[in-house]
Amino acid sequence: MANSIGEQMIQMNIGATNQLAQASCVRCKGGFQPNEQMVNSNGEIYHEECFVCAQCFQKFPDGLYYEFEKVKYCEHDFHMLFAPCCGKCEEFIVGRVIKAMNNNWHPNCFTCQTCNSRLADVGFVKNAGRSLCRPCHNREKANGLGKFVCHKCHTLIDETPLRYKGDTYHPFHFNCETCGKELTSEARELRGELYCLPCHDKQGIPICGACRRPIEERVVRAMGKTWHVEHFVCAQCEKPFLGQKHYERGGLAYCETHFNQLFGDVCYHCNEVIDGDVVSALNKSWCVKHFQCTCCNGKLTLKNKFIEYDMKPVCRKCYEKFPVELKKRLKKAAEAERKH
Repeated sequence: MANSIGEQMIQMNIGATNQLAQASCVRCKGGFQPNEQMVNSNGEIYHEECFVCAQCFQKFPDGLYYEFEKVKYCEHDFHMLFAPCCGKCEEFIVGRVIKAMNNNWHPNCFTCQTCNSRLADVGFVKNAGRSLCRPCHNREKANGLGKFVCHKCHTLIDETPLRYKGDTYHPFHFNCETCGKELTSEARELRGELYCLPCHDKQGIPICGACRRPIEERVVRAMGKTWHVEHFVCAQCEKPFLGQKHYERGGLAYCETHFNQLFGDVCYHCNEVIDGDVVSALNKSWCVKHFQCTCCNGKLTLKNKFIEYDMKPVCRKCYEKFPVELKKRLKKAAEAERKH
């Protein structure tokens, strides 16, 4: 147990009384000189230089010491000699010790190895050499059987689960927020509440064209439908567009790369499929009529001298009007690109 002497350093006149004149240091058994400083720790009197750790013989930092079997130690040596080491943080444990899995743990460090919830007061299950809480153990057991675990009663779900806030449940645990009917797996979540299908449809909430579930946050409107942002994806690579351009063909949306691969080149300027000749420059494709200077809109051909600026073509005449420092940076960047 930790103690503090409050540094009861008492300036005492030893010769004042016979009692103090006969006092002796608990450690060295020696007496005290008149007006000598002494340390009084719980009724035990020490010379100031004698009040030290029994292991390292150093003074106690801030007067804090630990006592075991009537012997006083500094915090470091007490931990080294008597305190167990935590199996997770590897720090000494002072106070409550959890003994489990052939190791010692701080109560806050003994956690489920799947969800990190504390296990000290709720118990655990040993699973393949790991300490798991019961819900995680049941979940892993369910995964092995190809089933879901209810997050309310923590038992296996044999039928189709109801999904609520990302977790799975038995539907019979819930009732519709509006009409109070017991819900089925077809229930819909809206603003944190659950509704049966008829009551939900009365709310006027848009439905995602991909997952057919309600959209409560940002809505993407495209191709005559509404979508969750993460569900409006390229039909070929399935990557979300996230606000980038998409190209439609046959009722499906494609990113530029896969649209070009499947159906031909798209003009960088007008975003239309190029039917005639294609101008390829700056790693892009252009209609002949749209390959032009980005500054003056003057028509360009591959025979014209043009300079790349911000991934777009600039004619020589407009380039000469650029500030000197900008032209130097562009020239330096072009030289570096050629070296690579």
